[in-house]
Amino acid sequence: MEKNILPIKKAVLIFFVFACGYFISALLRAITATLSPLLTSEFNLTAGDLGLLAGGYFLGFASMQIPLGYLLDKHGPKKIVSSFLLIAIIGTTAFSLAESFAGLLISRILIGVGVSACLMGPLTGYRIWFADEYQQRANAWMLMILSMGFVFSTLPVQILLPIIGWRWIFSGIAILILIIILLTLLFIPHWKNKINNDQKKNNGSLSDVWKNKFFISTIPLGLFNYGGMIAIQTLWAGPWMVRISGYTPLESATGLFWINGTMLVSFFIFGYILPKITKLGFKTMKLMKIGLPISYLSLLVIIISGENAGTIHFTIYILTSIVLTLTQPAVALSFPTNLAGKSLTSFNLLIFVGTFIMQWGIGLVIDLSRYLKNDETQSFQISFTVYLIICILSYSYFIMKNKNE
Repeated sequence: MEKNILPIKKAVLIFFVFACGYFISALLRAITATLSPLLTSEFNLTAGDLGLLAGGYFLGFASMQIPLGYLLDKHGPKKIVSSFLLIAIIGTTAFSLAESFAGLLISRILIGVGVSACLMGPLTGYRIWFADEYQQRANAWMLMILSMGFVFSTLPVQILLPIIGWRWIFSGIAILILIIILLTLLFIPHWKNKINNDQKKNNGSLSDVWKNKFFISTIPLGLFNYGGMIAIQTLWAGPWMVRISGYTPLESATGLFWINGTMLVSFFIFGYILPKITKLGFKTMKLMKIGLPISYLSLLVIIISGENAGTIHFTIYILTSIVLTLTQPAVALSFPTNLAGKSLTSFNLLIFVGTFIMQWGIGLVIDLSRYLKNDETQSFQISFTVYLIICILSYSYFIMKNKNE
C-alpha cells in the first residue's frame, strides 16, 4: 500500500480524535488499580481474583489482535475503530450493572475487545499517513495519551467515588465512548486500499511477520518484560502501596496519579527528542541494550526495599522501562506498509497476552506464597523476584538474537 502523507493540520486533527479513543482505552485499562480496595471488599476477591479481573481486559484485548490486523489492513481505522467501540459501550454498561465476580469478569473481557483497536487503528493509519521519521514520535505521543488516561484513572476517580460511585463512573464512560465514535466517523479519512499487481501476488501474510528474525527476538520482551511492566503499572503497584507500604486508598491513588503524571511528561519529551537522538546514532537497539538493565536494577530496589518501597520507587521503575516502548514502532518499521496492521497487532498480541499472564500470575504467586505461610510482604517480594528473573532471561534472549546489530 502506498504512503499518503497528510498535511500537518489534517494530521493533528486525526491525532486528536484517535487520542480521545486511546485515552478512554487507557482509563479503562488502569482503573482497576484504583478500584481494587473497593472491589476486593464488595465482592470478597482474593489476590488471584483481582489479577484475573484486571487481566480480563487484556484477555479480551489480546483475543482480537490477529483478526484486527487483517481487518485494519483491509478496511482501515475509520470503520474498524468505530465498530469495535460499540462493543466497548456494551462492556462498560454491563460492568456498571454487574452484581457478581462473573458479571464483572465477562464485562471486563467485553471492554477489552471493544477498545482493542484504539492503539492499533491509529498506528496503522500513521504508518500510511505520517512520514517514516515521525513514526517513533507518533508512537511515543500516543503513549503520552496512555499515561494521561492512567492519570485520570487514579486520583480523579478516587475523588469521584464517594460522590457518584463506581457504577455511575462506568455509565459516564459509556457516554464518552459514544461521542468518540461520532468524532471518528466525522473526521478520520476513508481507507484507500490500493494494491498494485505485484502486491496482489505477494500481499504479505501473518507467517511473514512471525518468521521474521527481529520479530522473533522481541517475543519474550513483549510477553514478559512489556506485559509485566504494564501489569505492575496498571494493577500491582496499587496493592503493593496499600498492603505492603501501608498507604491508605487515597494515598495509593495519589501515588499512582504522580507515577502516571510523570510518565505523561516523559513520553512527551521522549517523543520530541527521539528523532533528534536517532540522528546522533542512538538507534533503537542501542537504547534498549543500555536502558533495560537499568530498569531491572530499579525493580530490584523495590523488591529489597519491601515496605519502604513507595511512589518514588515505582515511578523510577516505570520511567526506566520507557525504552520498552521503542519495540513496537521498530517492529512496524521492519516490515513493508502492506503488513502494517498485521505486524503491529501481532506484537500487540504479545504485550496483552503477556499482561494477562503477568497480572494473574503475580497474584497467583502471591496467593501460593501466602498458602506456604509466608507473610504478605515476603509474598509480594517473592512474586516480583520471579518476574525479575523472567525479565532478565527475556533480555538475554533478545541480546543473543541481535548480537550483531
